[in-house]
Amino acid sequence: MPAIKSSTALTVSLLLSTFAPAIAAAQSTGLEDMVGARAGQAEAELQRRGYTSIRAEKGDDRSYAYWWNASRRQCVTIATMEGRYDSIQATTPPDCRKPATLKPATGSSRPPYRPDDNQPGSPAGGPVVDGREVGLGLVCFGDGSKSGIASGTTWTWNRDRDRYEYGTYNQTTREVFDASLMVQTWDGGGRIRLPRSLIPPINSRGNSGWWDLYDVVAGPDVIRARYRLNGLNKPRIVIDRRTGRITVQGTASYGFRGSCDVIGHEPRKF
Repeated sequence: MPAIKSSTALTVSLLLSTFAPAIAAAQSTGLEDMVGARAGQAEAELQRRGYTSIRAEKGDDRSYAYWWNASRRQCVTIATMEGRYDSIQATTPPDCRKPATLKPATGSSRPPYRPDDNQPGSPAGGPVVDGREVGLGLVCFGDGSKSGIASGTTWTWNRDRDRYEYGTYNQTTREVFDASLMVQTWDGGGRIRLPRSLIPPINSRGNSGWWDLYDVVAGPDVIRARYRLNGLNKPRIVIDRRTGRITVQGTASYGFRGSCDVIGHEPRKF
């Protein structure tokens, strides 16, 4: 009997030693910075990083989605709770309906994706914009709003003709939508990248989707700035560095409220 126990223990040990390297190599998903992102908005970012949606299932208090990255040969499980990514964990290929014999690609433990990795870097490794080193880069997810026009049909009273007539009408409304934006700041300035949903028909055009920031005041707890959409709308930006919350407020119903993730790894929010 002792010999059988010893043989069993040896077999288990060999199995663990076989699978441990693969499990360890799969621990870095390259998605660590996306925990807390709004689920609906973040799917496009997952696809940009090479992940493909495989399947989803519903739990008691959260839902689970399984995504596969072919180049990394890696499956991840994303738990969503209250509309945001609660956790992102590496898992085995069969969870993504792939063969169990697949092992993560060599080098899959690279650091998380950075939106500016393809830009020339500074000696410190950060992006450089027009010769200026970016001191802070943020990706912000939240809710945007702007003025819109709604149309419909209704019966109205025509006094001249002394009768009700059926016709169309237009009225100004407030549109609310999910949105994400990016912010970069440096000494004395910065810029903001706006989604199309936050760009009105009449605008100052910006520069490839980016608008320059001015009146930038970067304090230890709060960052304040403005940008110019057009002659009448110059939204104000307030970013709380302690909580990561961002508020953009322009004229009428134009605005954005959300939460920002810092690009990189810092001991505090940013």
